[in-house]
Amino acid sequence: MKTRDQIYGQEAARLLRDVTMYRALTKPQLLALYPGKKEKIAALLNHLVRQGRIFYDSTNDCYHADAEMKQDAGMMAAVWVLIDFIEEVEFHSVSDYPAKLLFFAGGEVYEVIYVPLNQEALINQLWVQKEEQPPRRIVLVDMPEQIPRIHIPGCSGYCTVSPAGSVTYFQKEAN
Repeated sequence: MKTRDQIYGQEAARLLRDVTMYRALTKPQLLALYPGKKEKIAALLNHLVRQGRIFYDSTNDCYHADAEMKQDAGMMAAVWVLIDFIEEVEFHSVSDYPAKLLFFAGGEVYEVIYVPLNQEALINQLWVQKEEQPPRRIVLVDMPEQIPRIHIPGCSGYCTVSPAGSVTYFQKEAN
């Protein structure tokens, strides 16, 4: 007979890893990161909060890695992009600036890059040197009107994320 720790231990560790790594996630995001395990994840979230291992902000329905954590809107939006691919994702993690996160899916490496409004020129300057094999990049923008001002090599597409987490994808029109 399996112990409770054997049954829930792996999911609890993964859940704790995700909240700690991404720093702040909403309950709908955490449930979506673990498809088909809604009840188990909800119970584990409650357990981790009771243990003081994560913190819950009821105002924003958000779980934080520590009590003073501020939400990173770009990271939270990037996680919604990740969730769109979660059924194919083999691994995911935070990444180095300017990418918010990266994931492996279908034998490819993807970076999700968040470009805040009016930061397009700054982000473009990060790619003045050519890369031999750039990863596939999904560029997350605040508004579709930003897309023509962005020039990032390896860009597979662009997207916006609604406050509710709905992701809309765009392709740059050929000139």
